[in-house]
Amino acid sequence: MTTTGRKARSSHQLQSPPSFQELTMEADTHASLSSYIDLLLDAICVVDKAGKFVYVSGGGERIFGYSGEEMIGKSMIDLVLPEDRDMTLQTARDIMSGRHEPHFENRYVRKDGQIVHIMWSARWSDSDQLRIAVARDITKRKRIEARQAALFAISEAAHAAEDLPTLFERIHQIIENLLPAASFSIALYDDAKDDVYFPYHAGNQVSPSLIDSTVHCAEVIRTGKTLLLLPKDINELRGLADTSSSWLGVPLKSQRGTIGAMAVLSHPDNPHYSDEDRELLQFVSTQAAAAIERKQLLDHLQHMALYDQLTDLPNRALFGDRIQSALSRARRDGQRLAVLYLDLNRFKFINDNYGHPVGDLLLKEVARRLEGCVRASDTVSRFGGDEFVILLENIASPANTAAVLKKIHQALNLPFVLGNHNIGIHPSIGVAQFPDDGDDDAQLLCHADHAMYRTKKSIP
Repeated sequence: MTTTGRKARSSHQLQSPPSFQELTMEADTHASLSSYIDLLLDAICVVDKAGKFVYVSGGGERIFGYSGEEMIGKSMIDLVLPEDRDMTLQTARDIMSGRHEPHFENRYVRKDGQIVHIMWSARWSDSDQLRIAVARDITKRKRIEARQAALFAISEAAHAAEDLPTLFERIHQIIENLLPAASFSIALYDDAKDDVYFPYHAGNQVSPSLIDSTVHCAEVIRTGKTLLLLPKDINELRGLADTSSSWLGVPLKSQRGTIGAMAVLSHPDNPHYSDEDRELLQFVSTQAAAAIERKQLLDHLQHMALYDQLTDLPNRALFGDRIQSALSRARRDGQRLAVLYLDLNRFKFINDNYGHPVGDLLLKEVARRLEGCVRASDTVSRFGGDEFVILLENIASPANTAAVLKKIHQALNLPFVLGNHNIGIHPSIGVAQFPDDGDDDAQLLCHADHAMYRTKKSIP
């Protein structure tokens, strides 16, 4: 046989149709390959140009909760978490235009309502007009990353926040990134009053009567255990059947016990909270409790340094800061201010005859009455003993100061009922006006002090 003949025969053999046996072997190979693919933890997903699933491997049910038959024909975007849909559609358009996307991440809602984080590797087959992608469940990894990020952020907030309200707001922002919520609350337990109060609440509830957060936060604090109320639980509590929100409360535990609780209410159109969410929030709450307790301690120490422990009025140091600021404003805006120096006549006699506990009660009541005589923008301070100093800002004229002076005399001249004692006391008050009687705080205090002693000496 010639070489040409051999080549012709070889070409004929290549072009001849495969035998039945060969077709059977190929089909068996594909079926076997498909069964192998179904064993993968990752899911192979094929989506047509309209965005509908045309093929999903066995891993799809493990990831999405739907069987392959249930997913075929479904629109891919309908399973994506609403917050991620715009981003997902844009990425799909980019892939269909020819861009390979090896590490795209988004969130899907499983059949059971839980959120799953997916990392995709996807390509577009122009000849088949299909999008072929591999889906990997990275939910556990994302939860670990979220925990670490939240712990770091809360620790940073504990050092950076100027005060408790700022810290509460920052904790809310951190939790919002972990668990989207329609409302977020922090409840704290007041040991002295044996009461639960809410120093922070943000967000709008679906209905004000949806759930009594006070009752359930109190339960969380009392038991020291987390509480998860699913929609059916809330509906049973309300006697209705129209709620799709869930409520999750976790205790804030510190070294000295449970100091409060954090609570979140889910959006009605979002999946309800799960046991995994409960575990996540509880884990983060430990760090939040430490941050809150630390800020409480710092605030308490600062309060002790700036406020009188008996009357809780600003002390001499805080008064000094406030009068300096007030003088700066008065000079800048051309305003007047006044300083009143007050002393209680016969206070030593009351201490000696009725005892120091009664004297302390008297000083507390005097402080409350003085605060009732001035505006919120003014400052009533205790310098020590029975000496009080009052700063009146933005005074239009000396006549305004005289009106406040008269009000104070009327308030303090009324009897003080302290336990079984009915005590009368009269103040001596000296006044200094800015700018008439001095240009700085030292001059004004000195002038008011001397004026007070002159008044005291004039009393028979």
